[in-house]
Amino acid sequence: MFEEFIAEIDEKWHDAFVKLMTTVDENLPEGFEKTRDRNMIAYSVPLTTYPKGYHCTPGTPLPFLSISPQKRHLALYHMGIYADPELLHWFQEAYQEIVPTKLNMGKSCIRWTSTKHIPYELIAELCQKMTVEHWISLYEQQLAK
Repeated sequence: MFEEFIAEIDEKWHDAFVKLMTTVDENLPEGFEKTRDRNMIAYSVPLTTYPKGYHCTPGTPLPFLSISPQKRHLALYHMGIYADPELLHWFQEAYQEIVPTKLNMGKSCIRWTSTKHIPYELIAELCQKMTVEHWISLYEQQLAK
């Protein structure tokens, strides 16, 4: 499933995508499930752990992080950054300190238009900062608002 998807990635993004995926695989705490979702690799909380699942699409796992090779950029979507202002601030500050280019970011989406300055070590640290339990707690806090 993953091999076919990875083989189809444009060579411009291929090596960086694989390295980014490996970084996430090696640093994300246990409990997240890796799947393929459309044009991305997704990491979510399985329904066996969180039966309520994602409120927007009942019956589906709770999404957390995904990586997607787009036509003009490589994207990492991290829902924890969106839900936790403290984590977002930490990431923005750390990114600015180690990456010479401006952070290209949406609410949960970090985009790189060049593979030259992807901060893999920082992404590894970001992955380590949130467990499944922490993510579920943050998610439920957001729903309660």
